[in-house]
Amino acid sequence: MERTITYAEAMREAADICLGRDASVFLMGLGVSDPKGIFGTTLGLQQKYGEQRVFDIPCSENAITGVAVGAALRGMRPVLTHQRLDFALLSMEQIVNQAAKWFYMFGGQTPVPLMIRMVLGRGWGQGAQHSQSLQAWFAHVPGLKVVMPATPLDAKGLFIAGVEDDNPVIYLDHRWLHSVSGIVPDGHYSVPIGKARVAREGDDFTVVAVSYAVLEALRASEWLAAEGVSCEVIDLRTVSPLDMGTVLSSVKKTGRLAVMDTGCKSFGIGAEIVARIAEINPALLRAPVLRLASPDVPAPASPALAAEYYPRAAHLASSIMQCLGRSPDPEWFKSELPLDIPDPKFKGPF
Repeated sequence: MERTITYAEAMREAADICLGRDASVFLMGLGVSDPKGIFGTTLGLQQKYGEQRVFDIPCSENAITGVAVGAALRGMRPVLTHQRLDFALLSMEQIVNQAAKWFYMFGGQTPVPLMIRMVLGRGWGQGAQHSQSLQAWFAHVPGLKVVMPATPLDAKGLFIAGVEDDNPVIYLDHRWLHSVSGIVPDGHYSVPIGKARVAREGDDFTVVAVSYAVLEALRASEWLAAEGVSCEVIDLRTVSPLDMGTVLSSVKKTGRLAVMDTGCKSFGIGAEIVARIAEINPALLRAPVLRLASPDVPAPASPALAAEYYPRAAHLASSIMQCLGRSPDPEWFKSELPLDIPDPKFKGPF
């Protein structure tokens, strides 16, 4: 059965299903048993499954990640949750040197079925230490799979796929997506890790986006359609492994490419996509590639600076129009949502 639920509800439902189907699954992290339940994604799970399987953790990220890695090596399936990606930086040694390496170092005899969920993105002036989008860091590490859903359907399906995978999965969800609604099937299902989706079909321009940037890309494509420009929007869903087949098929059709990421521009996911196209067949492109991402400076807290920092639908639509030799509509910048709060449903950073 399909019904419309929010992204947060889809994540909570996925966790509930995984906990109910497999006694080896357990959920831990700062705030998982909090009254707000990390945007509502963990509400009621401790009451249903008990404190032994759903529990809070001390502020000792590196040690706790070591506990999770050890539990995974012994046959458990931990789900470790961080309210902000920035908190996980304290545990990079465990993630990069331990979780990502054991399967390889021991000849495929020691799987590490661990999923680490991290919340990323901007909002409420959280600034340089709480707004980072570092997916390129994790995607750079062999042995880690990195998923970034943009819809409630994919939030649930990729969560389940990540928990059921036999090796480490980094699950990144943007805090601005939790109130987004969409059709989600009831019951158990999974979305394949490593497979992109065509979010909107088009013929004139390919736009590859990830996470919340997909919503910005779809908004821009609607404005451009009114101007007679047809954009095909590719939602990567997974940034490692990267589905270049879907991207290349679209670029072969349109001959033009824009990439939109929530991270910084240099050495990012967009840069990797562009590099691979240049290696495989640069003749596919009939125009220069457009890269939209955050500038290479720390994320600001000031609304005035944020207005110049985060790429949005108006920037994308304007860049595409200019690439086509046409003038952008100045009204696009006036019709945007508030820069620091995506919509009235957003209730804060937790």
